Amino acid sequence: MQTIENINNTIATNPAVMVYFSAPTCNVCHVLKPKLVQALDEHFPAFVVESVDVSITEEIAPQFGVFTVPTVLIYLDGKEFLRKSRNMSVDEVMREIERPYTIMMS
Repeated sequence: MQTIENINNTIATNPAVMVYFSAPTCNVCHVLKPKLVQALDEHFPAFVVESVDVSITEEIAPQFGVFTVPTVLIYLDGKEFLRKSRNMSVDEVMREIERPYTIMMS
């Protein structure tokens, strides 16, 4: 089971983290997540992915300022770099993290 402490520890101890907030009733969430994870694995292998089901761990989302699903939070070097909610494409997310990720990992 996810906890705020576990997620914060993952963010603090990994250079690149995606926190993905979803719910079982969100069809877009179920389609988007595997595509995002695959793209991260292919292009940005250092990324660690944390998934939060807001229906199970309701207290986590508000702690991160998340009030809608799907929401993607990208952390680079422990700091929030990108926040996308609802309408997003995989290509859009990949484009936005490409340059800072490349600089950080070089």
